[in-house]
Amino acid sequence: MLSEPVYIMLVEDNPDHGELVVRTLAEHRVPNRIWHFTDGQTALDYLFRRGAYADPASSPRPHLILLDLRLPRVDGLEVLRIVKENRELRSIPVVVLTSSAAEQDVAGAYRNHVNSYLVKPVGYEEFNQLMGDMGFYWLAWNTKRLNG
Repeated sequence: MLSEPVYIMLVEDNPDHGELVVRTLAEHRVPNRIWHFTDGQTALDYLFRRGAYADPASSPRPHLILLDLRLPRVDGLEVLRIVKENRELRSIPVVVLTSSAAEQDVAGAYRNHVNSYLVKPVGYEEFNQLMGDMGFYWLAWNTKRLNG
């Protein structure tokens, strides 16, 4: 497992789901710092360093984005499209983490170059296992250049 903190951007409007992600990653000892955003517009402001996030020292680029699809202000598919169209941001892996298994959502995410699409299981044990596997894959097993 990595010894240096990994910066994770979590874009999830449900506070219970957000807390569950944070808790399960901690249980799996995934070393990380998580920035939790509850709407797509604020997440984009952070990524593009606008407003309160203008200083790069206090708004480092995430190594991984966990993105829900159903978000207020700017929905997840639009956030994904904007990230993947931007030259500076497109190399950041984006994992959709959503409760939707609808074919149109899956297809839309892959049309917009999502790196992975995960459907949130209903049960805690299954969710815990999914987060552990996701953490190990994207943050330990997957060979990539960590951008900062």
